[in-house]
Amino acid sequence: HISVESGRNIFEKLASSDKYEPTPIFLLGDDNGHKLYQVPINLMLKDNADDIRHRIEAYEKDPDQYHHITTLAIREFCKELIDKYASNNIVFEPREISYQQLANTFDVAFIALHGRPGEDGTVQKKLDKLHIPYNGSGFDSSQITINKFETLRILRDHGFQTAHQLLLAKNSWTEDQSLAILEIEANFSYPMIFKPVDDGCSSAVKVIRNREQAILYLNTLFRLDKVIEPALRDQLKLKHKEEFPQKPIVLIESLIQANGAPLFMEITVGMLTHWNAQDIVYEVFEPSEALSGGEVLSLEEKFLAGEGQNITPARFNKKGFNYEKVSSIVKADLEKAAKILNVEGYARIDAFVRAFDNDHVETIIIEVNSLPGMTPATCIFHQTALNGYRPYDFIDKILEFSINGQKVKQLG
Repeated sequence: HISVESGRNIFEKLASSDKYEPTPIFLLGDDNGHKLYQVPINLMLKDNADDIRHRIEAYEKDPDQYHHITTLAIREFCKELIDKYASNNIVFEPREISYQQLANTFDVAFIALHGRPGEDGTVQKKLDKLHIPYNGSGFDSSQITINKFETLRILRDHGFQTAHQLLLAKNSWTEDQSLAILEIEANFSYPMIFKPVDDGCSSAVKVIRNREQAILYLNTLFRLDKVIEPALRDQLKLKHKEEFPQKPIVLIESLIQANGAPLFMEITVGMLTHWNAQDIVYEVFEPSEALSGGEVLSLEEKFLAGEGQNITPARFNKKGFNYEKVSSIVKADLEKAAKILNVEGYARIDAFVRAFDNDHVETIIIEVNSLPGMTPATCIFHQTALNGYRPYDFIDKILEFSINGQKVKQLG
């Protein structure tokens, strides 16, 4: 649903420009593969991803029922207007489109997909084969940053402080639940964090406060049936339509806390990259302070209007601290992490910050989002505004980097 919100926002910003002629493409599939569909604009404006998927499936099942006589009459009546003002690529029903057709038709792709298969390098690899420029990081970096365990392992190897982590596989859980719980409790004390190791930000991230909650979470994540029963949803305190994936591996982390720091907060920081000849230059924006209504920031709080609260710039000047000093250290840490992970184009990094009275500042990275949410309400647009970018300008810079990057690759 957040992917649809992001894609819709990107489309609307680009459609209002003289430079771009965007076309909405919807990805439909599962872990076994996916298909692409060019969709009419009215379908792109449906409420959420489920609505669009159902309409595509209904059309494929019975194309004749998809059309309505009134719609056809209006289209015929407006034919001259459509021919004069509509895009050459406009469609009035869903149409499957191949990656090769993308390469033959379009100049650049903007991937507005969060989690798999857009944020893990799957789509990027297909676009690379056909030399289609796209936003964000390449395959190698994307397949690392989608994995929260591997991302933090690499950062730890480069001296970053991170949460303590443990992976638990589904087969270990099903073979001996008691042994698995004992292993978890030997490595962590309650409360702790459970999350999928390889999904989008905030997806199924929960604070686990006791053994009962741990068992409930693991049985749900490792479940056989896709649908979660209402009673179980209530026990998990899932919101209406909140997604909770099925996964073969869970990531368990220690809960990051203040540890005596007078200044302690969760932040999120966007960045944009630019070309200087064949070198990449990072523009790191001012951090936003993330305020959560619950124990963990939800997807809705991060990306939907009226659901959450972010303060931009973050209040690093509380309790006598110097804003510029704290901000410069945090931004330098995040730029270093982005370079280590070969992040390109743009990204958002979520982290915690501890500041101590002796001017010591700690940046504890939670995760790196290689395709951050681009909904109208996301705070990355607040951060870019401080640097003088309108939303369209920011999106244009992202696309310019990817198009120029294709030229750099050809020269290289």
